[in-house]
Amino acid sequence: MEQKKFEALLKIITPQVIHLIAENYKTDEISAATKFYNSKVYALLEDESTKVWHLSPLTIFNMYDGETKTGVVKFPEEV
Repeated sequence: MEQKKFEALLKIITPQVIHLIAENYKTDEISAATKFYNSKVYALLEDESTKVWHLSPLTIFNMYDGETKTGVVKFPEEV
């Protein structure tokens, strides 16, 4: 995928995931963003070759939630 298109896609997906984190963890969006940007899931999302960007924001949130609870990132079967 062209780099500009990939970056544009990240700008669409990331805020949606951050909103889900803020909503589900009962925190503000800035704290949620900081936590997400420092997660393994976000590092995977930033890496185009992992194809995490193909997943829905809810699925990415669920991966983040799993990482937060267990320290391990589990990929859904659809990846």
